[in-house]
Amino acid sequence: MGTWMTRLATSWLVYKLTGSAFLLGVVGFAGQIPTFLFAPFAGVWVDRLNRRNVLVVTQVLAMLQSLALAALTLTHRINIQEIIALSAFQGLINAFDMPGRQTFLVEMIEDKQDLGNAIALNSSMVNLARLVGPSLAGAVIAISSEGYCFLIDGISYLAVILSLLLMRLSVKELKRSADSMLKQLSEGWTYVSSPGAVRIILLLFALVSLMGWPFTVLMPIFAGNILHGGPHTLGFLMGAVGVGALISAISLAIRRTVRGLVRMISIATAAFGAGLIGFGLSKFFWLSMLLMLVCGFGMMQQMAASNTIIQTVVDDSKRGRVMSFYTVAFVGMAPFGSLLAGALAHAIGAPRTVIFSGACCLAGAAWFTSQRPAIRAWIRPVYQDLGILPPAEPRAEAPVSAVIQDSVGH
Repeated sequence: MGTWMTRLATSWLVYKLTGSAFLLGVVGFAGQIPTFLFAPFAGVWVDRLNRRNVLVVTQVLAMLQSLALAALTLTHRINIQEIIALSAFQGLINAFDMPGRQTFLVEMIEDKQDLGNAIALNSSMVNLARLVGPSLAGAVIAISSEGYCFLIDGISYLAVILSLLLMRLSVKELKRSADSMLKQLSEGWTYVSSPGAVRIILLLFALVSLMGWPFTVLMPIFAGNILHGGPHTLGFLMGAVGVGALISAISLAIRRTVRGLVRMISIATAAFGAGLIGFGLSKFFWLSMLLMLVCGFGMMQQMAASNTIIQTVVDDSKRGRVMSFYTVAFVGMAPFGSLLAGALAHAIGAPRTVIFSGACCLAGAAWFTSQRPAIRAWIRPVYQDLGILPPAEPRAEAPVSAVIQDSVGH
């Protein structure tokens, strides 16, 4: 909840200080470009180091970043340059935190059959926080200032750090590789770029992250200029995204199997794109709220389904590196999208920008649908090895029709 409070408070603070759609995009770019640059190298370290220790370090550093934002804001010394610098520092932290968090989740799961449910439950908690955090942030900003949102976030990291330290897990000892970092990085890149399901899923994920997800940096403009509201309106809109995402995550959590998730990626991406187009056209608060529910649902379905399939089929020895490229597709493409969204909104307006983003997502959904037969053919043997699908039956030496014809001939 603290993280979502900080995200909303940062956007509103930038908009209040500058009133610039372009600078909203610049701050989003600064907060995410370090992840794009450093996540692949971080993935190599995650495969080499104790993942819980990595997370403890990243949480301590993130706590210091939030407390620094709080101190500068509450003493009225904050400026746009400092916001950009601290956002970039958080992006560097995320480059290590996200692949570490994704791989650490798998260490807590004994049976891979439970992986989809575990990822969905994790997403449920994240999206419950997404629901409560922005709404709470809007109320805190209206009553006091953005600085208290940052302060609450900084204090909340103490609970995260304590939880990590209290965990007791039986983790396999990591095998230390004698290969250089560049060689291991190259192995990870070869794995994700080779023809197969992982590459196709990551390409769609990168497209949606580039063109679809950055709509959030423009939300202050929709709340203030399009819907004529204030920080509470922004909080409600972001909260609606959280509600849709939470419903989506719960629907995934109650699934009994990962089967069918490939089809769900197509449907969810199309729903997300259609929701964005509708949101760009809407002038009414209630309709915009409803469309944000649709966007949140589609966004979370696509993200969690992609995560589940990749985590299920990836080799354990390359998990950290693969999830670092997942992080690049998830967060690393967003800075370019934020910059593009800010520039397009400045040139053609925020509504047209969001409509264009939704159309790109619909095109991506259509392309992914055409690739589904190839994805299924690639993952079927992996699912059979894991017991998710029944073993393939041995093929007959000749078709039944040929046997009948041969018998008739004799």
